[in-house]
Amino acid sequence: MRTLLLVGGVDDTVVAAKELGLRVVLLQHPTKITGRQRELADVTEVLDYTDWAATAPVVTSLHERWRIERVVSLTEPGLDIAAQISDLLGLGGTTFQVSRLFRDKLAMRRHLVRRDAEAVAATPLHDFDDLPAFGARHGYPFVVKPAAATASIGVFRVADPSDHDFVWEQVRRLRGTRTDRVSTLLMIDDFFMEEYVHGQEFSVESFSFGGRHVMVTITEKMTVPGHFAELGHAVPARLTEDAWDRVAECVTTFLDHMGFTDGPCHTEVRLSGTRARIIESHHRYGGDAIPELVRAVYGIDLDTLAVGWPFGLVDPLPDDPCPRGGACVRAIVAAPGRVVSIEGVEEARRQPDVLAVRISVHAGDEVRPLRDNWDRLGLVAATAASPTAAAVRAAQVIDDFIRIRVQDDSGRVHLARVAEVHRVPSGVG
Repeated sequence: MRTLLLVGGVDDTVVAAKELGLRVVLLQHPTKITGRQRELADVTEVLDYTDWAATAPVVTSLHERWRIERVVSLTEPGLDIAAQISDLLGLGGTTFQVSRLFRDKLAMRRHLVRRDAEAVAATPLHDFDDLPAFGARHGYPFVVKPAAATASIGVFRVADPSDHDFVWEQVRRLRGTRTDRVSTLLMIDDFFMEEYVHGQEFSVESFSFGGRHVMVTITEKMTVPGHFAELGHAVPARLTEDAWDRVAECVTTFLDHMGFTDGPCHTEVRLSGTRARIIESHHRYGGDAIPELVRAVYGIDLDTLAVGWPFGLVDPLPDDPCPRGGACVRAIVAAPGRVVSIEGVEEARRQPDVLAVRISVHAGDEVRPLRDNWDRLGLVAATAASPTAAAVRAAQVIDDFIRIRVQDDSGRVHLARVAEVHRVPSGVG
């Protein structure tokens, strides 16, 4: 039996590996282990795998016993560790050098600017005076973000000099923390500044097969001005054929520049004028039920591809998979307060066109002002004949079934609602 070492991840990834007949050796964090994972995995080691000094000897011992052939991680905190393990054991795959280019967003910017004179400019943020200096050189607005984080945590738009004090205060507050809002597995440390890219944002789910990059889909991202929280995702994106090709070409060139050859990537791109520009990328698939959207619309299981391709157990995808209908995620939000009760979740899940219902709060939890993805209360994903119909259906399920009651500071109780978005897809153009 061939052996996969899986670093972190969710139940579906373990299921996919076992269905392919692989022996699964699972490294899982104590806060993430589930009963289903313990049941399915052949070997389970529960430890803080982000601690390399503790993880390396455990992995070496596991390899001596089980002859690990490949290492895979599809979770942000595990990506660098998986690459380090592959390098340590000489297993091939994505190297730590390449992994760090994805995980360290400032390193990615510096890497790209050496290959593209028009790449987005970026500079480290060390102290307060760096903010006005960057604004004077590159103009306003610009963006401040952590070099390594996820879910839009700690990302700020600096509109003009009046924002400097607030942004610097937030950077000082967040730097060096492991908060529950971003996961205790991730440390917010270095910040940097980069040029603001105007235009609508999309994410691209790709899968690379020996250096051939297949754009599985382009996802239309739903947002509102004023913050970076993602309030919905629609598959496939509403784009003209020309715009779709520009985004796909941009991502293909980017992955070549990064030296990435095999596996999934989730890359965020903005269409700015006539050009597509890279915002950031992760060598894993996207969150927010995007894999469920891809499975519903394209019949492609990203977990199966991710664990099967390194062993040659799945066929490579042809170019340009064809969509069948549409699918959409809509977020659930509420005004600040405290959650009183949650009802209707199981009934919503039973609806035949619902792909996923995920509630991220419990009774008694604080509801914070909406700033990033971790301030949302949950999501509903639905499928329909088109992205437009799916967006409407997901919102309808939230309105009809989900009852999350939130009490504000005055004692008034109100219901959470579907997030209003800047743009809901109206069809594929």
